[in-house]
Amino acid sequence: MKRLILMRHAKSDWSLGEDDHDRPLNKRGFTSAHALGEWLKSKGYLPDEILCSSAKRTRQTLEALEVSADTSFDQKLYLADPGVLLDQLCNAQGDVVLMLAHNPGIAMLAQGLVSQALPHPRFQDYPTGATLVVDFKSDTWAEIQPGLGQVVDFVIPRELVE
Repeated sequence: MKRLILMRHAKSDWSLGEDDHDRPLNKRGFTSAHALGEWLKSKGYLPDEILCSSAKRTRQTLEALEVSADTSFDQKLYLADPGVLLDQLCNAQGDVVLMLAHNPGIAMLAQGLVSQALPHPRFQDYPTGATLVVDFKSDTWAEIQPGLGQVVDFVIPRELVE
């Protein structure tokens, strides 16, 4: 069995006028990412491999999660469409993979992987920090198919931080 933790980066700061790739998290983003890390640890959703976009906001989200595993930072995950994200996932080696990337690709991938749509009101738009935990009855990541993922959990930061 393979488990995917599919996370969109936390809230970023638009006020600095930086290049999109170099945009950092804002204060709320750091708070949300820390809360998501606590949630992952409390639920036992700990990755053994992390695939992270090379963007500053995804790197900072990962750092604030305070989880550790074999990590690769990949330019291909930056603003990637769902096909590219899935291609990169198919090369993963871990049993529990955290993929940290961007919308709209991450939302589209989440929707395409699950066997049935989640009733959560924010699943379709996948806001910043949205995190899906989904299991696949596969021996390798190359075997996973869209529509076959079994949802284990889904959370958005607003449910964790008041």
